[in-house]
Amino acid sequence: MNERTSAPGRFELDSVLKRDIFSTIERGMWHDDAGQAFPAVRRNYAEVAWWVKPLARHFAHREARALRRAEGGGHTVPVYALEEGHLVRGFVDGVPLQIARPYGDVAYFASARRGLREIHRRRIAHNDLAKPQNWLYAADGRAVLMDFQLAVCFNRRSKLFRIAAYEDIRHLLKQKRSYCRDALTASERRILARKSLFNRIWMNTGKRVYNFVTRRLLNYHDTEGRGPRAMEQGPRIAATLAEAQGVRAAHVADFPTAGHSFGLYAFVESGGSLDEQALRTHLATSLPDVLAPEHIQIVDALPRDDRGEVRDDLLRLIALNQIDQLALLPRTPEQQIVLNAIIRDRRNLSDRVRRGI
Repeated sequence: MNERTSAPGRFELDSVLKRDIFSTIERGMWHDDAGQAFPAVRRNYAEVAWWVKPLARHFAHREARALRRAEGGGHTVPVYALEEGHLVRGFVDGVPLQIARPYGDVAYFASARRGLREIHRRRIAHNDLAKPQNWLYAADGRAVLMDFQLAVCFNRRSKLFRIAAYEDIRHLLKQKRSYCRDALTASERRILARKSLFNRIWMNTGKRVYNFVTRRLLNYHDTEGRGPRAMEQGPRIAATLAEAQGVRAAHVADFPTAGHSFGLYAFVESGGSLDEQALRTHLATSLPDVLAPEHIQIVDALPRDDRGEVRDDLLRLIALNQIDQLALLPRTPEQQIVLNAIIRDRRNLSDRVRRGI
């Protein structure tokens, strides 16, 4: 199949953002035939397994259709190209909700409600807004809806559309409850408390089939952009590193690599002089069945919040070498000092290598 449903142009790869069984998400620039260049994201499913490709193709076409219908509403991204194996869409400077963590930011959720109203006005049901990674916190503070692979475009405002739209709203309110609980109105609390009949049936029937197919048969787990190594091996590696002599704390993040896999990046807070090779030897002895992290960076301090917990959101962006995205996250002057030291000595320079800097 060699299908093109867009104007000619080319995508210039800059960096890989994430991977799963259905596609690889890549960041770069879209160059159109007029010589203009636009920041873009490509969903690349050209190299997925043959038995997954029909489903990946279906998801890409579904997303393109919804995004094209939603264009102009101010809370989605444009589609630049839809070709066999690739979907190229616009890039928005921002971070996912679970990284932004907009506690008390009522304006963001007002923007999210406007964005949801815009796609519903165009008779689009998103159907996947329970995931915080599908809500983007843009650099200008507005909400941008992402990942329309499960979206449905309705021809009319049917009863089924109204049910799906209601569930979209309810999932938005669940996100609002996590970050702005006190701002929930009485009517919003009633919506949260009342699932639709369709949702209750789905959770007890279709959802179980969906989980069986995706998790058991396809071995697919939605890990909010994290690779399986980070979820399965990361905690074991961090705990083992923390037990090494001279280590105060350790934190493990991951990053996509060019080899269609994920690498691990360990940040190790030292209480004195530490040697990276000694840490690798400690890991090899304590966890002989686990591949060591590709990068181990020994630091004087890790960024922590007011409760003393390590700021995973900041370290994830350093591991990804998305340093420009750090400006979108709140941080204190003390945290910035700690970050500056880590950034200067960071190990993953993959983005800079691709850009030729």
